[in-house]
Amino acid sequence: MPGFPSARLVRGIIMLKGTPASDGIGIGRVMIIEEHSLEYTPKTVTDTDSELERFRAAVKEFCENTGAQVEALRQSTGDKEAEILQGHIQMISDPYLCGEIEKLISDGRCAESALEHMCDMFIAMFSATDDELTKQRAADVRDIKSGVLRILLGVKEIKISDAPKGTVLVAKELTPSMTAGINKDNIVGIVTETGGRTSHSAILARALEIPAVLSVDGAAAKLSSGEQVIVDGNEGEVIVSPEEAQLAHYNEKRSEFLQERRELENYRGKKTASASGEVYELFCNIGKPDDAVKAIEFDGEGVGLYRTEFLFMDRTSAPDENEQFEAYKKAALILKDRPLIIRTLDIGGDKAIEYLGLEKEENPFMGFRAIRFCLKNRELFKTQIRAILRASAFGDIRIMLPLVTTVDELREGKRLISQTAEELKSEGVAVKENIKVGVMIETASAAVMADVLAKEADFFSIGTNDLTGYTMACDRGNSDVSYLYSALQPSVLRLIKYTVECAVRNGIDVGMCGEAAADSRMIPLLISFGLTEFSVSAPSVLKVRKTISKWTKEKADEVAEKVMSMATEKEIDEYLKTVI
Repeated sequence: MPGFPSARLVRGIIMLKGTPASDGIGIGRVMIIEEHSLEYTPKTVTDTDSELERFRAAVKEFCENTGAQVEALRQSTGDKEAEILQGHIQMISDPYLCGEIEKLISDGRCAESALEHMCDMFIAMFSATDDELTKQRAADVRDIKSGVLRILLGVKEIKISDAPKGTVLVAKELTPSMTAGINKDNIVGIVTETGGRTSHSAILARALEIPAVLSVDGAAAKLSSGEQVIVDGNEGEVIVSPEEAQLAHYNEKRSEFLQERRELENYRGKKTASASGEVYELFCNIGKPDDAVKAIEFDGEGVGLYRTEFLFMDRTSAPDENEQFEAYKKAALILKDRPLIIRTLDIGGDKAIEYLGLEKEENPFMGFRAIRFCLKNRELFKTQIRAILRASAFGDIRIMLPLVTTVDELREGKRLISQTAEELKSEGVAVKENIKVGVMIETASAAVMADVLAKEADFFSIGTNDLTGYTMACDRGNSDVSYLYSALQPSVLRLIKYTVECAVRNGIDVGMCGEAAADSRMIPLLISFGLTEFSVSAPSVLKVRKTISKWTKEKADEVAEKVMSMATEKEIDEYLKTVI
């Protein structure tokens, strides 16, 4: 709610509030991570050749150090998480970024100033969006800037590998490079002043299975090193200097949480089915081909959303047809015969890609993005379609069109796909026959037209993140209106219900790939509405399967009937908390 305090007294105990980012309960002593000053005095250099060599040597050392951290992270968390740091090497080695920095040095800037100028430009660009994933790229650039500056200035790197057992790390921002040094046997909790559930801090904390609460305002100033705290990663709370009774209560909660985590393994390899026998598909959302490995490791039954825009980011030109083909083919081969739903390029709005020449818009979320951009940029779109169709010969690939708001957009997308398939066949290229083409339901327009769209689409996938934002006319990144951002808003639930009913009446599959698909409060409603597929983050698979298994269709219908008679999100939320 607006003005919700970041700290409050609960029976004399100070409780700090933040964003729950990694489940679990951690009890330990605070260790404040204090960053060393990276201040310097900018100067003009005359020996630009020597300054260029100094910069290049710093970049080389940074890449070597980061390479070692990548290996450490790979050992502690796995390949997917290690790729976060690997991406830092790729970013600082980017010819455009390095070239622009070196131009500034050649014009007489010192290496520190040139580096900071270019990095700050990218940080400002990425930070200007309302999308958490894009903002995370700003955090990555800040991490890179700090790392190279430390080398240029001769400042020692922050080390947390020697933290003692029972440590709760507290920092303004926990960067991936810091996280690489974490000994997960010694760190029991993480608290930061920045970051959200999709930030790299959160991703790495979850991979390490360390409870984390992020975006705690002023945490580093409000907490003291050595102070005992409880980190509740489930509720997003940090309890300061707890009493004995609270310690006992949270120790019990921690034991229950760990027991529940062990019990989830009982659902590995099982069908995803309700207590009354209805069977569902339980898929994963991915952003890169290698994420498909994680999907299988966590027992996902396929991929319900492959975000292809990540192929186009952090580079100076679009990937060509062969590069895209290899990426889609790789994901299909990893999944074998499991479904792979590939969303076509979804850029614009919060995802600005400089080389595509998108003009700055006053309201980009209402502007030239996703399917609108693709249908106006046929050559780029057709290159992607060709790559997807070629890859379709290697697995159960389906195509999903994003941000469809009219039937015309679906028809034109299908026409282009069909035309491209015929062209490939005439070239002797193997293509899957009658490839399924679906629609993401992300706007009120698409939901209201679901009865018509369902007659022409092969499947629906409800993107609750955008559907909620567009329906409620609210920006979740705006703290003044973020209280409105909830898929449990009655208007959003009505659109979801109608969309699912239209799909069911027309005999097509209907899934959900937004965050709400993994929300235990939503699951009985989705069962009752008739959803056929859930697509969630890989670590959520077993938990969602377990939750589905506890509901009968009859009981879910009772809950849904009551919910749909309620008038406010608060009523719905409070009621659902009593039944889950």
